[in-house]
Amino acid sequence: MALLPFVHRDISWLSFNYRVLQEAKDPAVPLLERLKFLAIYSSNLDEFFRIRVANIRNLKKVGKKTKAQLDFDPTEVLKEIHRIVNRQQSELSDVFLHQIVPELSRHRIRMLRRLDLNAEQRAFVEAYFRDNLLPFVMPVLLVKRRIRPFLANAHLYLAVHLRQRKKPVAQSEYAIVKIPSDQLPRFVPLPSAPGTHDVILLDDIVRHSVSWLFPGYEVQDTYSIKLTRDAELYIEDEYSGDLVQKIKSSLQKRQVGPASRFVYDQEMPGHLLEYLQDTFDLGKYDMLPEGRYHNNFDFFKFPDFGLTHLKNKPLPPLHHPLLHDTDDPFSIIRAKDQLLHMPYQSYDAVVNFFEKAAVDPSVTHIKVIQYRVARNSRIMHALMEAVKHGKQVSAFVEIKARFDEAANLEWGERMERAGVRVYYSMPGVKVHAKVALVRRIEEGEARLYTYFSTGNFHEDTAKIYSDFGLFTCDQRLTSEATLLFSHLENIQHGPVKFEHLLVGKFNLRPSFYHLIDQEIAAAKKKKPAGMILKLNSLEDREIVEKLYEASRAGVKIKLIVRGICCLVPGIKGISDNIEVISIVDRFLEHARILVFHNGGKELYYMSSADWMERNLTHRIETTFPVYDPALQKEIKDLLDLQLNDNVKARIIDRYNTNEYRRSATDIPVRAQLETYFYYKRKLELLQTQKAAAAVLPELKQTENVVSTN
Repeated sequence: MALLPFVHRDISWLSFNYRVLQEAKDPAVPLLERLKFLAIYSSNLDEFFRIRVANIRNLKKVGKKTKAQLDFDPTEVLKEIHRIVNRQQSELSDVFLHQIVPELSRHRIRMLRRLDLNAEQRAFVEAYFRDNLLPFVMPVLLVKRRIRPFLANAHLYLAVHLRQRKKPVAQSEYAIVKIPSDQLPRFVPLPSAPGTHDVILLDDIVRHSVSWLFPGYEVQDTYSIKLTRDAELYIEDEYSGDLVQKIKSSLQKRQVGPASRFVYDQEMPGHLLEYLQDTFDLGKYDMLPEGRYHNNFDFFKFPDFGLTHLKNKPLPPLHHPLLHDTDDPFSIIRAKDQLLHMPYQSYDAVVNFFEKAAVDPSVTHIKVIQYRVARNSRIMHALMEAVKHGKQVSAFVEIKARFDEAANLEWGERMERAGVRVYYSMPGVKVHAKVALVRRIEEGEARLYTYFSTGNFHEDTAKIYSDFGLFTCDQRLTSEATLLFSHLENIQHGPVKFEHLLVGKFNLRPSFYHLIDQEIAAAKKKKPAGMILKLNSLEDREIVEKLYEASRAGVKIKLIVRGICCLVPGIKGISDNIEVISIVDRFLEHARILVFHNGGKELYYMSSADWMERNLTHRIETTFPVYDPALQKEIKDLLDLQLNDNVKARIIDRYNTNEYRRSATDIPVRAQLETYFYYKRKLELLQTQKAAAAVLPELKQTENVVSTN
């Protein structure tokens, strides 16, 4: 049988990141939000090179036997990555210079270069340099093979082309100057005319004054450069022993890893580029040309000058109709399962759940799995407060959460000092589940309450990530949550049997196969069969082949995949029953939802797990069922909005063009806005019903008085 189509995960990821760039290109997106999408694109790309490209470069160095086991050629993939990134970077520069900058100017926000400055602004820039930048710029003359300064990861530098003044035919000399954007704001407001906002980049302040740093030299020109370093920790399966110490050691090395990308101003002359390449020992696959400026992720901090009309209209999170600020969340959850959808609904309902549990005299135990949390987390403070109130509190802290290892270690140590019992990562396994468990004594008996989520216990990301959380005291689920915590706390070492929860390392992958096989069996019997799968990433080759098998059998499959999608839809005889869309909008689509037709009795699941090999094979994940019919209908309503999106949905196909799914005849459906107003209407309806219920007794009393008279 011929190999089934399969897109390399890193090539597919670049296609996803291009969807982010599309938002920066879209004139319908508010202007300052377009700058934010430039920042997201650039931040994503930086992390991609630090982790994924670094990994591929390392694969190039392995022996022939190891390479033969790979299903791709690292050199060819690396070439394709560079080709795609170069094209995207060219597009980014064009969008910024020829669309966004002129549009900013039309709104009286002018991004000036040093040659654009008037006398007052020049004096301001020179004073700003003397007063603020001099301690940080650190000029270094380069001497080939003798003086090679260390370039810090992701820091900005100017490469300076110099000639000595006193020599009649002076040779070119070169220097490096740091642009201290890690110490000072990247965007500096200038003295401006009334109603105008002039801004200069820190880079250009340094350019303007760089000649002061090299007396006796003439500055020929300056060009910006940046080095990205390998950040991979290589801690997945091979480590054992004291993992905490290994993580701490790896964190110390992270900033000094080998180069994974050297970006430079594409206007840089060849002689200077060659000199830098030799000086810093860079290979051809390290070099990537960009525009005049790098670190576009600094646009996250671009000043808005109070021009709110250039930003998205606020969508303040709505109160959960029952759980928000309630004094007794437990009675509400006991009556009925409750679903929370962030960021449309306020995360305060989750915070309130923990804070009330911390001081509730009936609560005896609180358990939580910490993957990523906010820097100033009210939830973590609630856990520590609970100890003071005599609760038994335990937290499983995953210290392999990439780029959050240091924060998680710090929180773990703080909680330990406060009396929380802290369990740390298990070697070779990453715990990515998001679960909390509360034990409460009610009428002399213990009752368990569980919170399952598709996203982290993180108050900050809950404002921008689209996730679901389920509060339940359903014994089918709470009892199995206790099994999960027992396993993580090493109380139970053997195999664990889960019937309702699908848990990574136990029954997750086989359960997904079983659910898909049920649809295949129905389709082969000519019965209705289908799946709706909403994921962040679809990368696991075996499960992709299983979906191809389902398509060939006649199962109708609708996929909503935000990021990586290695499956290729729409291929005759292989995947012609599979449709894939991707939605990129103001909120990050992060929820995983799985719906199986199941002979008309639909099964609904939500999950912390994407369909990637690492999630299905190497991690502890939780996929949890939603049993309540009313909640199932709510989920179906929201999925229908996404499947009908014709504003922000892109079509995923074999050509990776990311074409928008637009309709010239239908009304616009923008799923994220429609979702917000879906919840707003429900909340308003409930408030109206409550108001009517409050008035009804008075009306009856009035009617009685009238009838008596």
